[in-house]
Amino acid sequence: MKVQKVATYASDLPEKDDHPYRSGAWRPQHTEYDAWDLDVIGEIPDDLTGTYLRNTETAVFQPIKRYHPFEGDAMIHSITFGGGEARYANRFVKTDGFLAEQRAGRSLWAGISEHPSNATAEYGWGARGMLKDAASTDVIVHRGEALASYYQCGELYRLDPVTLEDRGVSKWGCEYSGRGVAAHPKVDPRTGELMFFNYTRDDPNLGYGVIGADGELTNYVEVPFPGPRQPHDMAFTDNWTILNAPSLYWNEEARQAGYFVNTFHEDERLRFALIPRHGSAEDVRWFEADPTFILHMTNAYEDGDEVVLDGFFEHNPGVWGSRPSNRLYPGFDALALDAMDARAHRWRFNLVTGRTTEAPMSERISEFPMINGEHAGVRHRYSYNALGVPGMFAFNGLLKHDLDTGEEEVLEAPDGVFLSETAMAPRDDSASEDDGYLLTFVSDVPNDRSECWVLDAGCPSDGPIARISLPERISSGTHSTWSPAT
Repeated sequence: MKVQKVATYASDLPEKDDHPYRSGAWRPQHTEYDAWDLDVIGEIPDDLTGTYLRNTETAVFQPIKRYHPFEGDAMIHSITFGGGEARYANRFVKTDGFLAEQRAGRSLWAGISEHPSNATAEYGWGARGMLKDAASTDVIVHRGEALASYYQCGELYRLDPVTLEDRGVSKWGCEYSGRGVAAHPKVDPRTGELMFFNYTRDDPNLGYGVIGADGELTNYVEVPFPGPRQPHDMAFTDNWTILNAPSLYWNEEARQAGYFVNTFHEDERLRFALIPRHGSAEDVRWFEADPTFILHMTNAYEDGDEVVLDGFFEHNPGVWGSRPSNRLYPGFDALALDAMDARAHRWRFNLVTGRTTEAPMSERISEFPMINGEHAGVRHRYSYNALGVPGMFAFNGLLKHDLDTGEEEVLEAPDGVFLSETAMAPRDDSASEDDGYLLTFVSDVPNDRSECWVLDAGCPSDGPIARISLPERISSGTHSTWSPAT
């Protein structure tokens, strides 16, 4: 392996940190690298061409009061394949907040589990205000640029998807609406359009916009919601965009006192807003379903008179009855997939009758679904989901779910080995939906190393075809994407 250190950034974290989300699978790294001629166990397929990217939440400075993993700074990891070889890079996303704290040598913004008044900065970002826009939740690729985003609504930070060179912010983030962009904008691979939504703490309207293949805003509307809501994800079909008003949202009494605590309202139905892609608020079709919170949607498509949505139903969205597994740092058990009790689910919206039908699709707890991106917005068969570590937000397995037959295939990681959200990379000239590869960054804590695993998407339980060494063990995080070579 040939490695070049690009930069190392200042941090004041303790050397022997006992915080569960600053140690182990979540131990941060503060050095940026370029690496090539990577060491490989197995063989990188010749017909794997493109780039796998992952966004990780990286703790840098001691918090003002209380650290939460979702406020870690964005570090993007990129591994590019072609001709049976791979090249790796990692970079911090140079957000305004990251650069300001590097200059100060300390944290300037209060965390998401703190009162905003704890911040020492005079300004901030995010739907609730006075947050640092960490850009550390999601990463997608649109118009040849990687876009890093933050779930509380912020700017979209632009990077070269291969080199991770900083390209500044997208002009249509806060500029057009003043409300930023939530973490899961979606790209239609057939039209090149990008759909996004946003929200604020006080406005009951949910913003919805469309960016054309030319990078210009073509539609932006405000959809009337029953009150301020914080949906996390969206989906689309050829003709419809699916938004939702979850039954889990900020407690009003706490919000009036300046705190932001989510409460599950079990007597309030989950509401879906189906809007034509380029429609207005008057065109919205509303559908109701059983109360829950949807963290992630798998995909959606049209089936005759119905719109079909696959996603994950949380059977315990308020995370009731959880006992803290770490007495020094309580409260984080709610982040675990088993605490949410999230399971694959399907909703069907009949455009003629206005009725919703829904049904579970699996009894197994999983989340963070990925599909073959060529099937985004059209019918899909396979979903590749993450399996969670009990009591912790981390992934220790991978589930391939055949949504037609119900069959499930599992890859379990060895003890102390943690996976990333996978991405499905179709084989060059692929012949079927699962004809390709699954990619995942792996953190092997006992051996203090990280790899990128290449798996056969047709049978991932067979284990990796190739294990590619990285320069340093990377931190855990949230989302990833696959960008095919153009």
